[in-house]
Amino acid sequence: MVPSVFRFWGANPGWEAAWPWLLGVLIAAYLLGSVPFGLLVSKFMGLGDVRKIGSGNIGATNVLRTGSKKAALATLLLDGGKGAVAVLLARHLYGDTAAQVAALGAFLGHIYPIYLGFKGGKGMATFLGIFLALHPITGLATCATWLVTALVFRISSLAALVSALSAPLWLWLFGLTPVTGLGLLLAALVWLRHRANIQRIVAGAEPKIGEK
Repeated sequence: MVPSVFRFWGANPGWEAAWPWLLGVLIAAYLLGSVPFGLLVSKFMGLGDVRKIGSGNIGATNVLRTGSKKAALATLLLDGGKGAVAVLLARHLYGDTAAQVAALGAFLGHIYPIYLGFKGGKGMATFLGIFLALHPITGLATCATWLVTALVFRISSLAALVSALSAPLWLWLFGLTPVTGLGLLLAALVWLRHRANIQRIVAGAEPKIGEK
């Protein structure tokens, strides 16, 4: 059995024994996160290569541009699910620190998947799945932030940016300061992946939800 050193960042008295296990968790979660469900679902449903339409992204928002709400919903659930599964499995086997490592690995896998030449999605569905698994109340609050922003502005990327920023704030408000650093890191990666969207939002050229 693995030593019970997996608590939170900065609290690992047995780090020398723990780091090989954590590295294994990171790699396994990365490989799981790399599974391109948007591409697989689109091809399975006869919608073609989602990378050749719209933004070229493999996420649920771009899958929706195929006109198939079922494919978009399946992509959303599967992309969120792989993040949640990585976190829950790592926590069950090795503890809380391993869960955070798995969260990072799964997220990096989604945005930089080895199976697609490191060209992946923007990570929001996986981001939400991760936080629903890490702390359900925080995950639900972040989802609610996304939904309210989307309903008000009808811009998926803006909802992603706002809700990503809200996650570390929710973590802090709920007293989960050991996980806030992870929230900030993943939020920064979400913003990094949305650079082009930010430019279009500023220019008033970002398409709204449901537009081709």
